[in-house]
Amino acid sequence: MSIFGLIEYQDASPEVRAVYDDIMATRKTDWINNFWKAIAHDPVALKRTWEDIKQIMAPGALDPLTKELVYVAVSVSNQCDYCIASHTASARKKGMTEQMFKELMSVVGMANETNRLVAGYQVEIDEQFKNK
Repeated sequence: MSIFGLIEYQDASPEVRAVYDDIMATRKTDWINNFWKAIAHDPVALKRTWEDIKQIMAPGALDPLTKELVYVAVSVSNQCDYCIASHTASARKKGMTEQMFKELMSVVGMANETNRLVAGYQVEIDEQFKNK
């Protein structure tokens, strides 16, 4: 349960409703997920976070599916169950297959393992990897 509870659309202030309306219009949906309802207690943070997400997750040099896969990978590494569920659902809508998910989890697991080994052994960065 959210610390402060969730702000439903009908209980939201006009500034929060404006963000909710933009979320629904942008995502072509008729509901607001619990993440947005939880952070709506701080309308400034709600608006800033939504504007940033909208910009960062929009198509660019990386396609939308790739961005969702990266989001899932980081969410797994950070152990954010909510973000894993949310962005896995979004990745599926954008074309992620079961095989892609399995392969992604293999990469995430391997990266976490080798990252910990490098940190534990305090491995120096090879000169060839450094920007010159």
